[in-house]
Amino acid sequence: MNRRFPLVTLGLILLSGLAMSAESKEKFRLIEVSELESLQKDSKRPVTVLDANDAEFRQQNGVIPGARLLSSFNKFDVNKELPADRDAPLVFYCADRL
Repeated sequence: MNRRFPLVTLGLILLSGLAMSAESKEKFRLIEVSELESLQKDSKRPVTVLDANDAEFRQQNGVIPGARLLSSFNKFDVNKELPADRDAPLVFYCADRL
């Protein structure tokens, strides 16, 4: 689906260098849709987009093209659902329903 999501509905977070250790230097930051578009065009360091929305939200609003669907926003299997390259840039997105 090639739909644009309103920024008030969609939160995008970029995580670079996902390391699951105590010494991890995780860096989270919010990004705009335009930055996501630029990241997706970067052939030197491709970004993985991960959709953490539930099935109902996806049905009503669609998904970002090319996004991988996570099984759950908070209980997904890191080893099975995230890229094996722990230095790969990741973008997680989900609706803010609070």
